[in-house]
Amino acid sequence: MNARISLDPPRSLLYRVASWYSKREYGKVIDPVRATAHHRQVLRAGSRFEMSIARWKALDPDLKNLAVMVTAATVGCGWCMDFGYWVNHRRGMDAAKLRDVPVWRGSEAFTPVERDVLEYAEAMTVTPPQVEDALVLRLRTALGDAALVELTTMISVENMRARTNSALGLTSQGFKDHCELPGATGR
Repeated sequence: MNARISLDPPRSLLYRVASWYSKREYGKVIDPVRATAHHRQVLRAGSRFEMSIARWKALDPDLKNLAVMVTAATVGCGWCMDFGYWVNHRRGMDAAKLRDVPVWRGSEAFTPVERDVLEYAEAMTVTPPQVEDALVLRLRTALGDAALVELTTMISVENMRARTNSALGLTSQGFKDHCELPGATGR
């Protein structure tokens, strides 16, 4: 599928700055930046919001990233899955966990707390949400209140990202392709 919006947006100072940052961080201008650049206020607000949430530190980064990835998988956002795999591969997350996120229920790669995080993200993402009290209590006990609030908010944020990217027709930019060793077999 092709993007449903032009990925060649009008040039502005804000877009040039966002493009420079994206190239520096990710090696290319990411499609969500190119898509949202059609609306300067959306690009500006989204950039500030992303910089702000990057500073949240109450939740273990691996748990946060697993929740984000299973949310993207539940929504069906190919762009988010591609990018999430690449980001987490760069961070050093276990490759088995990355591969198994879409099929986490049948995988033995995850700890009990990780499984609860994945279940919570999935339960929050389906429509209508199907979050159970017992699951929240387990997470609150394991993570604490601040981390539970951060987890909940990150799942909500990824729902917004994934649904926006999917609705705009954004698909893989080939990030995951750069994670595997060329010529590697048996993976």
